[in-house]
Amino acid sequence: MPTPAHATGTTLTIDLDAVVANYRTLCDIAPGAECAGVVKADGYGTGAAPIVRALSAAGCKTFFVAHLGEALAIRHTAPDATIAVLNGAAPGAEAEFAEHDLVPVLNSLEAVAAWTAQSVEDGTRLPAILHVDTGMSRLGLSDAELDWVADDRTLLDGIEIRWLMSHLAVAEEPGHPLNAEQRARFEAARKRLPALPASLANSSGIFLGADYHYELVRPGAALYGVNPRPGSENVMRHVVKLEAPILQLRSIDSPRTVGYGATHGVTGITKIATIPVGYADGYLRSLSNRGHAFLGDHKVPVVGRVSMDLITLDVTAVPDAIAHPGAMVEMISERYSVDEIGADAGTMGYEILTSLGARYARHYTGAGA
Repeated sequence: MPTPAHATGTTLTIDLDAVVANYRTLCDIAPGAECAGVVKADGYGTGAAPIVRALSAAGCKTFFVAHLGEALAIRHTAPDATIAVLNGAAPGAEAEFAEHDLVPVLNSLEAVAAWTAQSVEDGTRLPAILHVDTGMSRLGLSDAELDWVADDRTLLDGIEIRWLMSHLAVAEEPGHPLNAEQRARFEAARKRLPALPASLANSSGIFLGADYHYELVRPGAALYGVNPRPGSENVMRHVVKLEAPILQLRSIDSPRTVGYGATHGVTGITKIATIPVGYADGYLRSLSNRGHAFLGDHKVPVVGRVSMDLITLDVTAVPDAIAHPGAMVEMISERYSVDEIGADAGTMGYEILTSLGARYARHYTGAGA
C-alpha cells in the first residue's frame, strides 16, 4: 500500500508523461526496431505497474523484468503483452512460466533442456529468448554451449525462439573497442544458428547506431531519465522529483559539530535544517558532507553524516521567510538529477533510482496517473 503523504511528509513525484516522451525518443532513434520497456527492480524504483500502464498506452508491447515475481506482479497490468524474464526460469518454475504466458530468457543448455521438457509436457512449442554471451561473462550460453547448439540444432526444435539476444558491457562508452567486438561475436553466433530476430542494444546501445539495433531494442534506465551517454548532453527528460519538509531548524555556534561522528564543525553562527530522509530511504550515506539540495532558489549543502532517517542541511544563507519548519526541500529534481547525485555519491544514477525507499508518498502525474 502506498505511504500516505502525511506519514513522513516526503513526496516522490514520477512524471509518466516524461517516461512516455523518453520511450518515443528512443523509438525515433531506432525506427526499424521494436522498442521494449525494461521495468525490472519495480520500474527502476519508480513503480512498475504505473510505468507499464503508461508505456502500454504509448504502444509498447514487450516488457523485460529480472525475476518471476516481477513478471507476475505486472501480468494483470499488461495481460496481452510479452513479458520476458531476463534471469530465466529457476529449476521447477517452468510450469508457472507457462501458466502465466511468460517468456524465459534461456541462459544455459540446462535451461534449454528444461524449457523443451515443459513444451513437451504442455504439447506445444513454448516461446523463449535465447541468450548468447558475447563479452559480459555473466549470463548466456558460453562459447562451448554455443558450439553444442550450433552443431545440434535439434536442441531448439521443441521450443519457439522469439529472439536471439546478447548484452553489451560498455555501451555507455561509444569508443570502447569491446562494443565492436561484441557485435562481431553476436554476428558470428547468428550465422551459426537458425535465422532469428535479434536483440543487442540496451539504453546506451541504442545510441551506438543502426548496426546495433536489430529487430528489438531494450531500453531501461534511459526511460527513467538516466543519461545514456555520460559526458554528453542528456536528451532524456527528467522523471523523478523528491521533496522533503524541514522538520526542525536550529541555530548553533562554534565549537559545535553536526551529526554522527562529528564530521562537520561550524565556524560561526550556523542555521541547520533537519529533514526526514536518510539512507533507509535510499539517500546514500556516501553523500555525507558531499550532497546538496535546493530550498527555493538556494543551493544548500548536506553537512554531517547522512543517518538512517535524517539529513542535516546548512541553510544559513537562506532567508527565514523561505527556511522554516514545513518548507519543502528539493532532494532530487531537474536541478539535481539522479546522475549528478550518483556522481556525488561515487556511484551512478541507476543505483540512486533503484534505492528509492518505500516510505515516500508516491505521486504520479501525466499519462494514466
